[in-house]
Amino acid sequence: MDQAYVVILFLFVLFTLLGTGVWVGLALVGVAYVGMELFGPSSGSTGDRMATILWSASSSWTLTALPLFIWMGEILFRTRLSQDMFRGLAPWMSRLPGGLVHTNIVGCTVFAAVSGSSAATLTTVGKMSIPELRKREYPEHMVIGTLAGAATLGLMIPPSLTLIVYGVTINESIIKLFFAGIVPGLVLAAMFMAYVGIYSGVGRDWKPVNETGMSFAEKLKNSRFLIPVMLLIATVIGSMFLGFATATEAAAIGVLGALTLAALQGSLNWKSFTESLMGATRTSAMIALILAGAAFLSLAMGFTGLPRALADGIAQMELSRFELLMVLLVFYIILGCFLDGISSVVLTMAIVEPMVREAGIDMVWFGIFIVVVVEMAQITPPIGFNLFVLQGMTDHEMGYIAKAAIPMFLIMVLMVFVLILFPDLATWLPDNIRQTPGG
Repeated sequence: MDQAYVVILFLFVLFTLLGTGVWVGLALVGVAYVGMELFGPSSGSTGDRMATILWSASSSWTLTALPLFIWMGEILFRTRLSQDMFRGLAPWMSRLPGGLVHTNIVGCTVFAAVSGSSAATLTTVGKMSIPELRKREYPEHMVIGTLAGAATLGLMIPPSLTLIVYGVTINESIIKLFFAGIVPGLVLAAMFMAYVGIYSGVGRDWKPVNETGMSFAEKLKNSRFLIPVMLLIATVIGSMFLGFATATEAAAIGVLGALTLAALQGSLNWKSFTESLMGATRTSAMIALILAGAAFLSLAMGFTGLPRALADGIAQMELSRFELLMVLLVFYIILGCFLDGISSVVLTMAIVEPMVREAGIDMVWFGIFIVVVVEMAQITPPIGFNLFVLQGMTDHEMGYIAKAAIPMFLIMVLMVFVLILFPDLATWLPDNIRQTPGG
């Protein structure tokens, strides 16, 4: 059967299922089942193969880190730590060019390091910063745009759920991927801050209410509110960096640390505990189902010969590394308009991985490339997830929010070229860390 017809058939089944409201994970299983029935071996039952692959994909030890990091973020989301974070950051940000808008970016960067989820980062930081920035009359489009863009740092700065999923999908070290994301994540945050600083100097609508100055001693006093979060970040990331813990063990340490902080803060009760646990369970089950469906689809696609044919086709085009990366950049931006980041990664990796390895591209570096591009999907209509979250928080029209996020999108595109020009940004740190067994 011609490969073009295989692609058309798979896409038809996939979009039919998605269009009827079927969950992404189940839609992937449905497409894979059709593929196995049509192209799989005649011996053996498709159902038996499906059961085997779904179980093996769901029982990965590495995947254990995922629900634990999600639970850690859920616990912190339901405590007063987010409010304390704003109180600790604001005095230091107010004197920078751009003023308190920087609290959106720095707040998202800090919370991303304990959450791993773009949505949790956006919701937590947005709830604390939007009312404060509106009160001080900062331009609304800057408040919304920086929040939409900076919240995507939750996908890159460890513990990143997308990097865990990517690592499990291609069987790469989670710890290496985590450390590969640190420097690019900080560089991207710095680029967002530079944009805010430049706009504050040239924007005609930049007329915020002046902040009353704080003495250095008062700033230090307020900084005590940052200590709990910073200690938790240092413990989780430090345990991996020093080789004391694998990613899964560090996630367990993070959960215990978050529970301890919440208890000491007086905001841990039975209701917040059960809500955080159920929230983490729902999110983890959704991601696990997507991963299991994608694993089954990868098996089905292997029988069609499509991944190999596509890789051979691109090889025959004799694209350079740069040309291949540009094709993938456009491909993932388009895909990101219709799928969330994790779905984009697991749905395409069976096809993309052989091409990338054939081109001699480092898979750890490529993981960061993928995450930057997937970050863009969070703020591109029609289904940019961060845009929907912001719409619910601000009551603005979707068009207004999408327009406010455009500068952040362009900065992320620029970040892709920075990564290509300076690959050591992503590879130096993971190449120089201590590894633990199973890390």
